[in-house]
Amino acid sequence: MDKKSLGIGLVGSGFMGRTHALGLASVGRIFDLPLVPKLELLADATRPLAEAAAARFGFARATDDWQALVADPAVDVVDITAPNKLHAPIALAALALGKPVYCEKPLAPTAEDARVMAEAAERAGVVTQVGFNYICNPMLVLAREMIASGELGQVWGFRGIHAEDFMANRQTPWTWRLDPAGGAGAIADIGSHIIGMARFLLGPIAAVCADVETVIDRRPLPGQPDEMRAVAVDDQARLLLRFGNGCRGTLETSWLSSGRQMQLEFEVIGEKGALVFSQERFNELRYYKTEADRSRNGFRTILAGPEHAPYGAFCIAGGHQIGFNDLKVIEIRNFLSALAGGPKPFADFREGYEVQRVIDAALLSSKNEAWVRL
Repeated sequence: MDKKSLGIGLVGSGFMGRTHALGLASVGRIFDLPLVPKLELLADATRPLAEAAAARFGFARATDDWQALVADPAVDVVDITAPNKLHAPIALAALALGKPVYCEKPLAPTAEDARVMAEAAERAGVVTQVGFNYICNPMLVLAREMIASGELGQVWGFRGIHAEDFMANRQTPWTWRLDPAGGAGAIADIGSHIIGMARFLLGPIAAVCADVETVIDRRPLPGQPDEMRAVAVDDQARLLLRFGNGCRGTLETSWLSSGRQMQLEFEVIGEKGALVFSQERFNELRYYKTEADRSRNGFRTILAGPEHAPYGAFCIAGGHQIGFNDLKVIEIRNFLSALAGGPKPFADFREGYEVQRVIDAALLSSKNEAWVRL
């Protein structure tokens, strides 16, 4: 099969930039796709930083000007892993040129920004992807199929949490994640994942009632431990949810959760059974099926294997497990498949906007101490 080269321009080379670069470099070796990513141009805040990252990740060229990257004729796709406040201007510039955009979450600082981005993408008629890579897990796809097929019967409840501890130390310096110009704090940075996961499994969220709080209201400046800066974004949030399908649930997020490195978990409860998932054991899905004989009831563990596509593209044997970076490869596969004429990704800019609507509704609910309908 003839394969077409696709020039990639990556903006940002931090944790997620590295993950994107690894995925782009390996996707063509794992999946047989008509499009082959070419690591064309990398942009970062300074020329030395960009050049070092380009050499490390295998990009042909480097720049300190994201606008030049977007306009470069050799760049066919713009990939954004820059701080949140830059997502909208970079994406809108790329969309104005008719270029597909792959952007990390949260899509934008506010729902209004995200709406503008989604509508610009739809007007341009190009493929977009937002980096909700956890829903690309074959076990999550299986859970969604089981719920949709009625294996749990009527779904009565959802409990979800995304908690980590990377901001639990009061001496952790102020960073771009705390810049209110980039939007909310923990509820956007990590909470967007469990919100998106809830929507992936159960559909639209119709209303929220939230308690959002800032616990550590001052942080030291980087390299200046005696100089403090006020924190104007949230550290944790707790939400009551009403889904459009009638199910109700709860959701919690925190980046102050001491001892938790990746507590991204959910439980879906139905009349005929339940599903339990933890990202810390993300090659497993626990399934409870209600039986008439209660002496035989209990959860059983479904292990990821080649029967759960596309696990088999990575390993032919069940139980050997895929990893975090593999989820990004699957996400990139989905994006490239859509660019080649396949189904559009679930988490496109319109979905990113819907997730941001839930975040904004939660912030408003907490401020007004009232339910907010979406």
